[in-house]
Order: sequence, then structure tokens, then C-alpha cells
Amino acid sequence: MKHRTTAGLAAVALASIALTGCASGDDGGSGNAAASSDGNVCEVTPAAEPSPAPSPSEEDVAAVESIEVSGPVGKEPKVTFEAPLEVTTPTSRVVDEGTGEELAEGAQVTINYVVIAGKDGSTSGSTWETKKPESFTLGDPQYDLLNDRLIGQKVGARLLMASTAMDQTIQVTMVEVTEAKEIPTRAEGTAVEPEAGLPTVELADDGQPTVTIPADYEEPTELVVEPLIEGDGAEVTKDQTVTVQYAGCLLDGTSFDSSWSRGTPTSFPLNGVIPGWTNGIAGQKVGSQVLLVVPADQGYGDQENGAIPANSTLVFVVDILEAKAA
Repeated sequence: MKHRTTAGLAAVALASIALTGCASGDDGGSGNAAASSDGNVCEVTPAAEPSPAPSPSEEDVAAVESIEVSGPVGKEPKVTFEAPLEVTTPTSRVVDEGTGEELAEGAQVTINYVVIAGKDGSTSGSTWETKKPESFTLGDPQYDLLNDRLIGQKVGARLLMASTAMDQTIQVTMVEVTEAKEIPTRAEGTAVEPEAGLPTVELADDGQPTVTIPADYEEPTELVVEPLIEGDGAEVTKDQTVTVQYAGCLLDGTSFDSSWSRGTPTSFPLNGVIPGWTNGIAGQKVGSQVLLVVPADQGYGDQENGAIPANSTLVFVVDILEAKAA
């Protein structure tokens, strides 16, 4: 969830790899290409420190305290308030503290939630209704409305929050944490000797990649899938949701998007991304690191997408950390 401009948990962007995503380079990914005699070097920009959120006013706190929540943990709650409800900044309260394990930054959490319009109390979305809980990594800045509010809580916690949506209306969100799982932050497995002539990858101590595209590298006409590390997990299928660390580069060495620059892994349905990702990640094992060279017809084709020019070949280094049913 993006601070100040959230459109609800269900509308979180899937970064540059999503079919409808926008590679804006706002994570510091653009303009950091370097040229050498060996080729174009693509370096990931370090994660930036988040800006502090404004504190709620007494009126904001009173408004959220006035919201009534009924129903047991584990079921969709009934949330009622006197409409219209107004707040000037994201404001929350813990309804139930939970009794499970403590939630720590870096954990993959699964949540159910219901979103209610502040103007009239109508429900605009519910994972209880769709039976599709949402998972994310605590610390992911795309969920900055939840990170600080959930870290330190426990599994089973229920959080009530009022905030401003992207259409500038107030929404009330009731979140319940149903599960938390520790996952690796990088690929772990057996190193694989890559084919000669491909972009090369150098890893920092924490696993963050730097990619060098050879000066004489010719753009492929077909998708290139090159395992760099083979994990020992289950094979990924196209209908799963995957959690990954990734870096995306243009052939000139421009870094246009990276989960490393956001500080945490990213989760998304594999059938909701560009074809190069769907076709390249499916069939790989969890724990693996894969180099993908994606021709334009399996990326964004002749459409410009943020920092990605039309007809661009894309290079990705992907660490597959987790895969489960979507």
C-alpha cells in the first residue's frame, strides 16, 4: 500500500513486471548505467530510507475509535460507523492483538481484509468474499501503510485503519493477519555455469546482483532462460503466486526496476506478469536464481512503459524464494 495514495490493498502495483505495471524508475533505478570496455554495467540503487508519516490529529484518532467492529477472529467482521467518516492522515487502531508468533520485518505475511467506503459505509472489496487472501513481505514499501502498524504484532492480530485512497476518498480497511512465514532473502542452491556470451552477474555479499551486458551482445529473438543457481525446492507452475528478489536492466545498462532497491522481496501471481516472466519462471525450482533475457514481444512490445522504451529487450536476474497457490 502506498502512503498517501493507496487505492486499497487489492490495488497494490506489481512494479515493472506486471502486465499493467509502470516502470517509472522512481526507486532510483534509472540513470545509473556505467560503460566499460567489457560492456554496459547495470547496478542496483540501494534501498532508500522511507519518509516519516505524519501523525494523526486528535480528531483523526477519535474518528477511528468511533468505528465499531463485531464478529469473531477468522471471519469477515461487521464494520459500522457514522458516515461520512473523515481523517486527514492514515490512522489506525489494533482491534485484536493476536496470539500467534510475533511479526518481524522480512516475514511473509498472509492477510484477509475488507475495504469500506468512508462516504457511505458500503463495502468495496473483501478477500473473505473472494476467498483469496493476500501475501506480502513485511517491509515492502508498497505496503507502507501496514508495515509499521503490523511489525511487532502477532499472527491473529486485527488492525482497523482509515486512509485516503487514490481517488482522494476516505476508505476504512479491516485487516486480519492469518499466517506468517520466514523466507530466504536470496537464492540458495548449487551454482550453475552459464552459457558463454550472455550477460554476466556478480553478487554482493547480501546477494544483490550487478549485471554486465557484453558490448557485442546481440539481442535475442527468443526468450533466454539461463539458471545461475539451482535450488532444491518444488518446480514453479504458471498458476502459482511467487515471491522473488529481482533486478531489471536495459541492454544499455540502465536499471529500471529492482526489488533490492525497495528493500524487500516482492510477491505476485505468475499469470499476471509479462509473458517472458511467466514462461521463464515456470518450471524452475524454488531456491533458484535465473537470468532472463526477454525480447520485446514477450515484454512490452511496441509500447513504452515508464522508464522502458518501446521495443526494448529486458534483462532480469530473478531469485525465486517461494511459490504457492494463487
